[in-house]
Amino acid sequence: MATFPVADFLLPEGFDAPGRGAVLREVRVVTEAGRLAWSRFERRVGGRRPPYPGQTVLRDVDPVVLVPGFMAGDASLSALTHALREQGHRTYRSRIHANVGCTVRASEKLESRLESVAARRGRRVTIVGHSLGGLLARGLAVRRPDLISGIVTLGSPMLAPGAHHVALTRSLDALVRLSRAGVPGLMALECVAGDCARTSFDESRLPIPPEVSFTAVYSRRDGIVDWRACVDPLATAVEVRSSHLGMVVDPAAIRAVCGAVAAGPSLRSEP
Repeated sequence: MATFPVADFLLPEGFDAPGRGAVLREVRVVTEAGRLAWSRFERRVGGRRPPYPGQTVLRDVDPVVLVPGFMAGDASLSALTHALREQGHRTYRSRIHANVGCTVRASEKLESRLESVAARRGRRVTIVGHSLGGLLARGLAVRRPDLISGIVTLGSPMLAPGAHHVALTRSLDALVRLSRAGVPGLMALECVAGDCARTSFDESRLPIPPEVSFTAVYSRRDGIVDWRACVDPLATAVEVRSSHLGMVVDPAAIRAVCGAVAAGPSLRSEP
């Protein structure tokens, strides 16, 4: 059965989808999660406890909203949430239970969530987004710099959203078919090959205002997307050695995120 094509503009010249065997790199997520569990055990034995939500929450820092990747929900970012809370940040869920819907509508809902958090805390928000979550963050940073102080993306192929493994292509195709069959809340053909896709892509390529910090975390071992598409020229690029899925559980990747969030505007690269 033929699949619905992803729009050509989502896979610009110079980028390629990872080979079929590249997905085997993703089995590393098991060892990466194991390293996380071990590091937590060592801290527990050492008597360290996360301060949040106790008395040592940092007061002079921006709140952090975490946004999950494609087909994932807020629970997938629990390790990052835990680490940021240990660092003293107030963290908030995106309220995305499964990132499988129209990207334009997802962006609108996330924007509303940011407005709520910013109003509650009285200051702009930092977004940490994994994969598709980073693409949403990149677009919102262009549209709402009044709400966003910085973004940190992890394995987000902003330069070529279509440069992804065939397994992801099949997942997109399944969502489109279910949407056509009448299942609500899923990506439709417009989201991968029409005006919706064009709107999201064009917005994510616009310059980010200088007052918004931007860090792009990527890995050459990424088995899901072309790592080159994750290195936005406007971002401070930080390389890690994890798998694509492992970026949200690998201790080294988590340290990179925490460092970027802590540094904030000082990490902004000059265009």
